[in-house]
Amino acid sequence: MTKTLFFSVGEPSGDQHAARLIGELTGRVGSESLTCRGFGGPEMRQAGCAVDLDLTQHAVVGLVEVLPKLREFFRFADQAEEVFASGSVDAVVLVDFPGFNWHIARRAKKYGIPVYYYCPPQLWAWGAWRVRKMRRSVDHVMTVLPIETSFFGEHGIPVTFVGHPFFDAVAEKKLDAVALRQLRSPAAPSASCRRSDSGLATQTVAILPGSRDHEVQRNFPIMLEAIRRLHADADVGPDSARSPSHVRYAVAAYRDRHCLWCRNQLTEADGELPIDFFVDRTSEVIESAHCAMMVSGSVSLELMARGTPAAVIYRVGRLLHMFGRHVLRVDSMTLPNLMAGRKIFPELVSVGDVEPAIDFLHETTRAMLGDAFYYRRVKNDLAALREQYGLPGASERAADFLCKELQISSDGGEWGQTFRRIAA
Repeated sequence: MTKTLFFSVGEPSGDQHAARLIGELTGRVGSESLTCRGFGGPEMRQAGCAVDLDLTQHAVVGLVEVLPKLREFFRFADQAEEVFASGSVDAVVLVDFPGFNWHIARRAKKYGIPVYYYCPPQLWAWGAWRVRKMRRSVDHVMTVLPIETSFFGEHGIPVTFVGHPFFDAVAEKKLDAVALRQLRSPAAPSASCRRSDSGLATQTVAILPGSRDHEVQRNFPIMLEAIRRLHADADVGPDSARSPSHVRYAVAAYRDRHCLWCRNQLTEADGELPIDFFVDRTSEVIESAHCAMMVSGSVSLELMARGTPAAVIYRVGRLLHMFGRHVLRVDSMTLPNLMAGRKIFPELVSVGDVEPAIDFLHETTRAMLGDAFYYRRVKNDLAALREQYGLPGASERAADFLCKELQISSDGGEWGQTFRRIAA
C-alpha cells in the first residue's frame, strides 16, 4: 500500500534538506510504495516530490515582511487543509519556516494526521513560549543540533537527534572542476553574472549576500562599501604584499535576479574593482576562498565544513531589533558559534547607521587577509568544530526514523538492495 507524505517547506535551504530526505526515502522504498507532495521548491520537485506550491518564492522574515502577505499565507494553509480533508495524507513533515508551518501542523492535527518536524524552529534561542504550541501540534521532532535535543527533551516533546543535513549537502556536493580552476586563476575579473566561466585571483574573498531579496538589498551595499575600502588599502594581501591586486572578490548569488541587482550597484568609479559575480556556484566560491563576508544564515555551516573563516553581518530594522533584544536567549546569531559556545566567526547585527557595519567588515576581513596568526587560529578552531559536529548522515538517519515510524518497508528500494549487497 502506497503511503503519502505531505511536506511543507518555505526556505531555500529547507528545500535542499527536504529534497535530500525525499531522495533517501524513495531510494529505500521505491516510488511505488511512497508518494511525496506538498509545498516546497525546485529542489524538492527535482527529487520527485509533487510540489503543489513553490513556497520558497514567498519566504519572508520579520513582522514588517509578514503582514502584507498574511492573507496569502492563510490561503495557502486553506489549500493544504483541503488535501488533509481528502484523507489521502498519511503524515506531514515540516521543515523550518515556523510562522507558517504552525498553521499547517494545526490543520493536519484536525484530521488526526501525525506531524513530524525536521530542522525545527530555534525555540531554544528565541521562542521558548511556543513550546506548548509545539507540544500540541507536533508528534515528534527530528533535531539537527545537540542544543535542540536537550531543550525539547526537557520540555517533554518526543525528540530524535539526526544531525544537520547541511553537512550531507557539503559531503555529497560535486564541485565544478572548471569553475574551481577559473576561480583560482589570476585572470582579470569581469563584472557580469556568471555560472562557471569567469577567472579570479587565488587570494579570493567570498561575498555571500543572502538567499532572500530583502537580505541581499539590505546587506550587499554594506559589503560593497567594505570591498571598496579594502581595495583602496595598500597593505592587504598574502604575506603583507603591498598591492590590493592580490585580493579579489567573488559574489555568490542564490538567484539570477540577486546577481543582477548586486551588479547594478556598481558605479562608474568601480570600474577597476576586482569583483566578479556568480549564480549557483556558492560551494565553489566558498571552497576557493581565503575568507568570506557573509549574511548570517545556514550557509555558515558550509563555511564551517569547508574550513573557510568569515565575518558575519545581518542588517535589521529598529523594530525587529528591539523585539529581538527582548526575546533572544542566546548571544550569537551564527550556528557554528552556537555549537562552539564562543564566537569563532566574528559577527555584528547592523541597526540604523551603516558605518559601524562597514568598519566591522573592513577591519575583520583585513585581519583575515593580513594576520597569519589570527587566520590560522580560526582555521584550527573550525577544523576542531567540524570533527565534533560536522559529520554527514543526517538525511539517512531521518529517513530511517520516518520509515520505522510510519512502518514503510525498505525492501523494495534501491538503497535497501544496495545495503543488502554490501552486508552480504
